Amino acid sequence: MSRSLPPHPPTSLAATREPLAARLAEACVAYTASTPDREVIDKVKLCLMDLIGCACESRDLPWSQQASALAERVERDGATIIGGAVAVSTIDAAFANAVMAHGLVREDMHSGSISHLGIVVLPALLALSQAQRVSGAEFIAAAVVGYEVGAQVGRAVMDADIARIHRPTGITGPIAAAAASARLLGLNVSATTSALALGTNATAGFNQWAHTGGSEMFFQAGFAARNGMTAARLAAAGAFASPSALEGEAGLFAALGKPEAGQQMALFADRPEILSVYHKPVPACNFAQTPSLAALALARTTSLPAQRILAITVRVPRAGARYPGCDYRGPFAHILQAKMSIQYNVAAALLLGSMTEHNFTLLDDAELHRLISVTQLEIDETMTAAYPARQGGEVIVHEMGGAIHRSRLDNVINATTAAVRSRFRSAVEEAFGAARAETIERAINELERSEDAGELAHSLRANTVASAEHPR
Repeated sequence: MSRSLPPHPPTSLAATREPLAARLAEACVAYTASTPDREVIDKVKLCLMDLIGCACESRDLPWSQQASALAERVERDGATIIGGAVAVSTIDAAFANAVMAHGLVREDMHSGSISHLGIVVLPALLALSQAQRVSGAEFIAAAVVGYEVGAQVGRAVMDADIARIHRPTGITGPIAAAAASARLLGLNVSATTSALALGTNATAGFNQWAHTGGSEMFFQAGFAARNGMTAARLAAAGAFASPSALEGEAGLFAALGKPEAGQQMALFADRPEILSVYHKPVPACNFAQTPSLAALALARTTSLPAQRILAITVRVPRAGARYPGCDYRGPFAHILQAKMSIQYNVAAALLLGSMTEHNFTLLDDAELHRLISVTQLEIDETMTAAYPARQGGEVIVHEMGGAIHRSRLDNVINATTAAVRSRFRSAVEEAFGAARAETIERAINELERSEDAGELAHSLRANTVASAEHPR
């Protein structure tokens, strides 16, 4: 659907090329609710399950509580904070749900953009779907558009050096959320162009948190979801923003030192980017995933008492070694420092033979710290050349007596559909009870046939009754 809006002021376009935001907007509008195929539809559903499950598990964590406490209660036409009991403003719901979804550091991941796109795109859409009646098919199309735009922008500008300073999701997230929100609101090309440009102006977030364990990482997701959605709503109200905000001489790409980035960008030129998203099997940083899984394989297939370990070598791509917080040996004053540290995650996997939230209760464990102290992180050039298409990791353990144990993975192991569904169902049952969990799961499973996508978000409110009583 496309809504007629007041004309925007004329712009001076480059004689040879249409502005990038306008080209992206044309593709966003052209992507209709009938476009996604079964594989894409199923992927959106799985991403929703992963997001909702993560939010349910993290709802009592400090950052989740802090974000939820800011929400303004409303009497009518409000949106839902997952597990919350009252209706709140649309922007507050998007903010809080994004923070909660990020709370475990186990959200979905798009390696090519080094971004967590689901935690910004989906909270914005869940909130908007309660503010304006849209079908489930429109919700799915908007989600696919959001992932596509965020992933493409991230692929164009993100590399290991930029990510040492700028938070990738803070750059890609507002633009992705703006694209998704504009698509859900049915904006035309002109308005979508302004939404993308306004989202570009909302990009922010630095990676200093990774050096200290600061919780701003979680709130960056909230800012991105809220600001991207706000960008689209401003555009819907007629706001005009520079169509060249991405590639212009004073635009985002120039600010990041990549003025030529995005010249070849074309949405949906290949498989939709959402199909490149993987679901983390380990509740830790993206770059800790593969080495942790390699260490876990060693722990489970060899008799390797921690006391007999003399030295550990961990090999990862350059991007992993250089990402802030990943090459860190302690001390660990905050859980987030442990979740980012490759050394911590490998040592904990070898010590415990598991990778769960329990691993991050050992911040002061003496044996764990001994293993970390004998761990060396190295850059593997073969893995570096293969990244980001493949994200490898290797763990080599030297044991007393001279034995050497080695485990190498060429790529991260995606959590299976069954695993994501299982942990989603467990988390939702814990939060809402078995009967409601069944209702929520059915709403996701049948989303493409729903006439009102807002019913899903409404079902995530605590103590709600039948969705027929959902105030519109």
